Order: sequence, then C-alpha cells, then structure tokens
Amino acid sequence: MDTGGYRIVLASNSPRRRELLAGLGFDFEVKVLPGIDESYPETLPALETAEYIARKKSEAYRQSMSDNQLVITADTVVVVGDEVLGKPADDREAASMLRKLSGRSHQVVTGVCLATTGQVVSFSVRTDVTFKPLTDEEIDYYIKKYQPMDKAGAYGIQEWIGYIGCTGLNGSYYNVMGLPVQRIYTELTAIIRRRSPQGSRP
Repeated sequence: MDTGGYRIVLASNSPRRRELLAGLGFDFEVKVLPGIDESYPETLPALETAEYIARKKSEAYRQSMSDNQLVITADTVVVVGDEVLGKPADDREAASMLRKLSGRSHQVVTGVCLATTGQVVSFSVRTDVTFKPLTDEEIDYYIKKYQPMDKAGAYGIQEWIGYIGCTGLNGSYYNVMGLPVQRIYTELTAIIRRRSPQGSRP
C-alpha cells in the first residue's frame, strides 16, 4: 500500500497491534520510547481515558519526529460501569477484574493518535462486549494458562476466555484485540491523500 512518502512508525510493543497493522498492507517500523507517563486525571470520564493516553504517548515522540514520519500511538482500556480497567499487576488483580466482567456487559475502548510534524488526528473506538457468568475455576484456569498481564481488563478476546465466555459483541472485534484497524485505515489513507492529492490512491 502507498504510504505517500511517509515512514509509518507503530509506537507499541504489542504483538497483537503489530499483527493487526501489518494486515492493512502498509510498511511500518516499530519504535517504543521507554518510561512514558500514562497517568490521567481522575476526573476524566472513563470513556475518554484511552484517547487521552494515546495523545499523551504521541506527545513524547513529537520532539524527535522527522518530517516524513507518521507515528501511530494507541491505548486500550476496559470500562465496566464507571471504572477503568487497565492491565493487571498480578494474578490476584487479574482474577478481580474478570470477576467484575463476569455475567455483564462492558466497553472496550481503544484510543488512537496519528501524528506527523504538521498534523495530529486522534479518535477512540468503542466496542460493547458481554460475558456469561464465569466460574472461579474458569477464571483460575485462564489466568494460569494464558497469563493475561499485558491485556487491559485481564483478557484477550481471541483467547480461550473469549471462546467460552463472550456471549455478545457489538462493534469492532479487532478493536477489542487492541487496534481498530478499519478506522485507522480510513484516517491513515486520508492523511496520505492530503499529502499527495495527485498521487496514487491506496
């Protein structure tokens, strides 16, 4: 796919995000800066948290960004009620998160920021997910076998817990995995076309 002369940079260590972005057909590289502050104001509405953090991550790259770079940052959170669930610190916290999701619906929100030296585009995508009531045995089995400490809400929809637990999903499945690729494709191609309006279209 034509990148319009941009060098696309994915600022994420997530193997799922790398796989999903690769599926769009754009060449890209991975670059991750250490120690980025991902805190957010406690007064921030839960559904706005992911986009706020994605923009905050993006700002860390702007000083070193070259004119031909396009940096993609993202953050995913799970929102149940008014509570934001990020990545669990340990097995105990993972089990607590899964019990909160058991037998109810929640929202998975991924915030994305696409930044060049000349423009910044950010957005968030929300998917509603419903889980059946999960037994303690199911929760313990999943945590021990899959160790979901790198996943918001302590689960991966594409893993065993999604197979046996998800009873309903409204919105983008890939967003729940960590990257709303359809929306990214739309926004990315718009940025490329604005740079090269006479060039070839992806």
